[in-house]
Amino acid sequence: MPVYTYECEECGVRFEAKQSFADAPIDVCPECSGHTHKVIGPVGVIFKGSGFYVTDSRSNRSNLTGTSKKKDSASGDSSASSAGSDD
Repeated sequence: MPVYTYECEECGVRFEAKQSFADAPIDVCPECSGHTHKVIGPVGVIFKGSGFYVTDSRSNRSNLTGTSKKKDSASGDSSASSAGSDD
């Protein structure tokens, strides 16, 4: 059963109630008998499956190619600079 948070509009007290989906909302504050309303809070969302991350939209081949090119060019630049300094 879900736990709902209520807030009194008159005294401002907040309280929680464990209720079924079929239960009617609580309208009366247990402290001052004032009118209450449900408090809507943030919901935790969990994304499962493919397509939710930046890396999911790219193919593995393009990621590997981009990485290996950077490594090759970095090693090529250092060997080229060392070869140029020997001349």
